[in-house]
Amino acid sequence: MEYVTLNNGVQMPKLGYGVYQVDPAECERCVSDAISVGYRSIDTAQAYANEEGVGTAVKRSGVPREELFLTSKVWITNGGYERAKASIDESLKKLQTGYIDLMLIHQPFGDYYGSWRAMEEAYRAGKLRAIGVSNFYPDRFIDLYHFVDVKPAVNQIETHPFQQQKAAHNVLKKYGVQHESWGPFAEGCKDLFTNPVLSAIGARYGKSVAQVVLRFLMQSDVVVIPKSTHRERMAENLDVFGFTLSEEDMLTIQGLDEGESAFFSHYDPDTVEWFMTLVGR
Repeated sequence: MEYVTLNNGVQMPKLGYGVYQVDPAECERCVSDAISVGYRSIDTAQAYANEEGVGTAVKRSGVPREELFLTSKVWITNGGYERAKASIDESLKKLQTGYIDLMLIHQPFGDYYGSWRAMEEAYRAGKLRAIGVSNFYPDRFIDLYHFVDVKPAVNQIETHPFQQQKAAHNVLKKYGVQHESWGPFAEGCKDLFTNPVLSAIGARYGKSVAQVVLRFLMQSDVVVIPKSTHRERMAENLDVFGFTLSEEDMLTIQGLDEGESAFFSHYDPDTVEWFMTLVGR
């Protein structure tokens, strides 16, 4: 496993297992499989409704807690100081752990400054080893960064070959914040798994498109958390440390960047209004 060192000195695996859209009834089995094939970083969230499955799998895995890196996220309905504070304790309970390695604000809507104060408090109390954000575009990220005491350690944003977040990456690098990808496979959109460019590169290395994508992102200094419910795919996604993409291949994949989301934009008024319905505004 390769690691990145966050801006507060905490080490984070460069590749983890994500449980977005994993059925809560299946989550324990999936996380157990992931841990058994070698994953040591698990990414969940309050909104996924499967923290309990993650916690049970971790508890039963036999792997010492200190060898695992758990991430969760405060959902916008738990935004604001009081609700975020209570939700962090609830996440700790569901995950059956005394601390969470990384807690993120899931979306940049609602009273996320209040949520950040609650996370800072939990961080100082040792309940959280690192804190950060998710889905914060550069403008909101920079604003938050300059008005908080504990600086974000991570920003988890949509990142894949068709949306490489080059501008955001440069901003995060400037501020010493780790770029983490959600949706490294673009959730299969735009026929990613049959893309001729990625397929040709994979053939040269004897690797799948998925492995090429993960290797590309990691070589771009991006942490990845691929998701699969199939044990053999989990193992395949983990098998990306034995090869290195050439500079030429890296440049070729960089050329696939379309510079826009495959899913939604926070700059779209309709999208923002939808989020406001979740927070009752």
